[in-house]
This record gives sequence, structure tokens and C-alpha cells, in this order.
Amino acid sequence: MSRILLVKDDDRIVGFIKRGLEAEGYVVDVTDSGGDALAMVRETPYALIVLDRMLPGIDGLEVCRMLRREQHQHLVLMLTARDSLQDKVEG
Repeated sequence: MSRILLVKDDDRIVGFIKRGLEAEGYVVDVTDSGGDALAMVRETPYALIVLDRMLPGIDGLEVCRMLRREQHQHLVLMLTARDSLQDKVEG
């Protein structure tokens, strides 16, 4: 069974996404913290990380940068409400 890490700080959206992924047979771990996400990825092999860009503390972009510096090869799907060209390029 594939394991997915969902990193998002909006409980309503987390519930919706988590239920949908679990209905498709995935095991879903959830956190609302960039720091916790880093610790979890270092401990658990995830098939996918669904990562909110705007998190309190360490934001999603920095989490992604840190994982890449540590040479983690996880697939990352970035969620964001930002829609400018610059935001897309940075992501």
C-alpha cells in the first residue's frame, strides 16, 4: 500500500483530500507543520508528498528546498492559492 504525506494547515481541506486518497487505497499521514513534515520524511518512505506552499513557520517552498538539498527523491505535489507567474516559477 502506498503511503502519502499530506502537509496542509486547513482542516476542512485536509479532511476532503485525506478521505479521497484513502478511498483510493492510500495510507495518508497528515501534518500542518513544515518542521514536522521534514522529520516525517526523514523517517518514512513516502510515495508522494502533497505540500501546501503557505505553512506557518517553515513554508512549503523551504521544506521542498531542504528535502532536495538532502537528496530526497520524493515526488512533491505543491498546493497553493498563489497564482502569479513568479509564484509558479519559484514552485
